[in-house]
Amino acid sequence: MSQSLTQIYIHAVFGTKNREHLINELIEEEFHKYMTGIFKGLESPILRINSMPDHTHILFRMSKNKSIASIMETSKKESSKWFKTKGINNFKWQGGYGAFSVSSSKLDGVIRYIKNQKVHHEQQCFLKEIAELMALHKISDFSEEYFWV
Repeated sequence: MSQSLTQIYIHAVFGTKNREHLINELIEEEFHKYMTGIFKGLESPILRINSMPDHTHILFRMSKNKSIASIMETSKKESSKWFKTKGINNFKWQGGYGAFSVSSSKLDGVIRYIKNQKVHHEQQCFLKEIAELMALHKISDFSEEYFWV
């Protein structure tokens, strides 16, 4: 009997369209539970999720049967529809996203990083955070002009 095994962890980051502040604290916990369900359905369980008013960080174990692009497309599309059912009719995600591989030995650090987003953003804006993530992961073809649309 053959078997395919994977253990690939992804730290995904994506923002609201035009970085609008649409994810408020009143809806955040319910949104996180909804996203957890979406990712579970995509065979990609979430290890940690946290949001700021204009963006979300998710650490998940990637499915062996789905691509990052399909996971991101489905989760953003379905959650955008969900926000609209909550009366946030102008809700849209940015077109792009960041998805970074995470070594098993670095999981605890990434979980802490995501958990502490609110404290982190008292000192640093989302734009600077993304630039630092791109540098940390040695992504040299990053263009702010296209990432934020």
